[in-house]
Amino acid sequence: MTEDGDIRRKRLYMRSIRRGIKEMDLILAAFADSHLWAMEGADLDLYDRLLSESDQDLYQWVSGQAAPPDAYAALVARIAEGAAGVTRPS
Repeated sequence: MTEDGDIRRKRLYMRSIRRGIKEMDLILAAFADSHLWAMEGADLDLYDRLLSESDQDLYQWVSGQAAPPDAYAALVARIAEGAAGVTRPS
């Protein structure tokens, strides 16, 4: 059975707002609120894979403490744009 687009987005949204650390809840919830409903196909696939990464790795990538894998670099940059107040003083 394939997953309907809206159901998939709702699942990804829940995975975005219910993370292991509060900072990632805030960062990914803001990103999902702004971008998730407009994402399609390959972008959703990539975001789904990104959400499978550990919160510690994600936070380091978004905050600029470590470089993300090339496959995630553009997506992490988009997420980091909206995370300034959480990852570092705005």
